[in-house]
Amino acid sequence: MMQQIIRQLKNSRHVLVATHANPDGDALGSLIAMGLALETLQKTATLYNESPIPAVYRFLPAVDMVSCEVASSDIYDTAIILDCGNFRRIGKAAEEITRIPAIINIDHHVTNTFFGDFQIIDIAACATAEILYRLFKEMALPITTEMATSIYTGILTDTGSFRFSNTNKAAFTICEEMVACGVDPYRVAQHVYGTYSLGRIKLLNRALDSIEISPNGKLSLMTLTDEMFEETGTNPEDVDGLINYAKRIEDVKVAVLIHAHRNGERASDHPNLFHVSLRSDGSVDVARIAYAFGGGGHSSAAGFSIESSLADLRLTVFDLAAKL
Repeated sequence: MMQQIIRQLKNSRHVLVATHANPDGDALGSLIAMGLALETLQKTATLYNESPIPAVYRFLPAVDMVSCEVASSDIYDTAIILDCGNFRRIGKAAEEITRIPAIINIDHHVTNTFFGDFQIIDIAACATAEILYRLFKEMALPITTEMATSIYTGILTDTGSFRFSNTNKAAFTICEEMVACGVDPYRVAQHVYGTYSLGRIKLLNRALDSIEISPNGKLSLMTLTDEMFEETGTNPEDVDGLINYAKRIEDVKVAVLIHAHRNGERASDHPNLFHVSLRSDGSVDVARIAYAFGGGGHSSAAGFSIESSLADLRLTVFDLAAKL
């Protein structure tokens, strides 16, 4: 399948590259690395993500290539969908993108639905960035410092700085090579982990105050409301990593974070649409839980979106706790 994808890319003229809404480091790192690779191949590339770029990832090279708008499908001959377990995770542009003649699906989520015309799905990969690294090597593409920084960031963040269970030998081998290509690990770490805005610290305070524990002590719930975002002057991009505080509570097996969908700095057009993030201590497969609600992810980290009242959603979450 990799050779078929390489042939498709070489025969393409204008490629749309997209990843999931509310992107993490692997999604954005992979998106940008792929865009830079296509430029090397002298292809026209449009990079798409519907969400604002989280502040911690705005240091990534060529981040200005990423657009929150997608043109008519008529101008593209190929679409590459990265780090998406299912097509809906792209967001509002998904329907338009389905009309593009050839769709390539590259991902490492166990819940991937194998959509598209061509797929590379490797659930053993530590990150989608690892799969792209192998693709670039197969194509004999030179890896520039900019591409290397994007790949390194994708692997660093998706392995939790090499702390998560998906950390494999390739994670270390590839990152060592990326450093040899010019990546500055200290600079990347300072951007990703080193500094927070005052608003994010205030949001963290609100988030910690919101934590509830299920009666059996096995599930923790953190809730972020529109009012909290407005009071602290923050956006969903500031949510990244907050769930880990709820996950680290003693005896908790599953941590849940609920936050209202927002479009940039404005409340969502759908006030009853929420995003639910799930994290596990390793004893519970939260990907299966997310999949039941139309979402996806990994066994230890997953998520889904749902239309509901906040009160009903909280009851749904606490009903899950009884089954843990």
